[in-house]
Amino acid sequence: MSLLKTNPVEAGSYTGAIISVVSSLTLTDIGIIIGIITALLTYAMNAFYAARKDKREQREHEARMKALEGATQ
Repeated sequence: MSLLKTNPVEAGSYTGAIISVVSSLTLTDIGIIIGIITALLTYAMNAFYAARKDKREQREHEARMKALEGATQ
């Protein structure tokens, strides 16, 4: 069911549920959630940049090998 086709009573129920869950969180809970999100984002960014570095180093290796092969022939 799409959000646009939700009737007002159902939307109010969902909104109330979300508000009750958010307001039950303590500052410690919020800190833990933010810490987990930060750790996951850090891991994802590190993996992304490590993959870019690997590709860059692979291209450099291939260029050096090609230059060495040309120098020996």
